[in-house]
Amino acid sequence: MSEPLTLNGIDMDRIIEMAWEDRTSFDAIKLQFGVAEQQVIELMRREMKLSSFKLWRERVQGRRTKHVKPGENNSFRFKCSRQKQISGNKISKRN
Repeated sequence: MSEPLTLNGIDMDRIIEMAWEDRTSFDAIKLQFGVAEQQVIELMRREMKLSSFKLWRERVQGRRTKHVKPGENNSFRFKCSRQKQISGNKISKRN
């Protein structure tokens, strides 16, 4: 088991939002927040209702877009339209 995350509420909410979004990879979350896939799974398990967590795990398990590596088909980017406004992220969509 990995060590517990120490995140503020805003970062935690943002990680959950990115994890919930199908097209945002775990690698993108790790790049921005330094949180590994297993830690994201633990966070989702802890913060979500059990039924919601089970639906999410079933949906993302083995999903190619959640496990994209940098440089693979140029699809390694943050997809959420609110990403840049929320975090000042420079990697997100171009305006």
